[in-house]
Amino acid sequence: MSIRLSILWIWKLIDPLFYLCSRLHYIRVENKEKSIFRVRITKYKGKNLMLADGTLINHNDLLLKIHLHNVRLLNEYIKIKNELSRARLIYKMVFKSMPSLVYYLNNHPKEQEIKGIIGITTINKAVIPLGFECFRPTNRLYRRAKKVGQLPIFLLTKSSFKNFRNNKLNYLLMSKEKLYQRYGNRLPANNNQ
Repeated sequence: MSIRLSILWIWKLIDPLFYLCSRLHYIRVENKEKSIFRVRITKYKGKNLMLADGTLINHNDLLLKIHLHNVRLLNEYIKIKNELSRARLIYKMVFKSMPSLVYYLNNHPKEQEIKGIIGITTINKAVIPLGFECFRPTNRLYRRAKKVGQLPIFLLTKSSFKNFRNNKLNYLLMSKEKLYQRYGNRLPANNNQ
């Protein structure tokens, strides 16, 4: 356990540098705590996708890219031994942070051009109830590079290497309209659109 805590401590030291280099932004809703997400605007570089609500995501469309704040999440995660409780923690933190995406997107200068939100993860459970749709990236090299980037998280969470190999990397996508519909009503009254 002490090795994992040491790695997490080093990661906490390095994380601010990563934040500065990544062009990510923290988001907040008024004076509330920071969201579990850090975000940036990106151009979609994959194949064209049709979402369930009819939104077409084309190559070079603008999307809000979401990144879980892994250091903050892992700090809580490693204290919990039970896998089911860990899954509930992640779900709860993401669910609680979804309205902050509505707030950020609704107030962004390019709001009209942004079609939705996108993330990339090997967490494949519980994303459907949150409103995300999963799509597998088609570029094999991209999938491998991104999955290698997720290896430290698996090592810190005591997940087996078998689980790491078996978990599939997916894009998580949600249209802007679906995000507003599902989570817009959870904002404070003066921030609703």
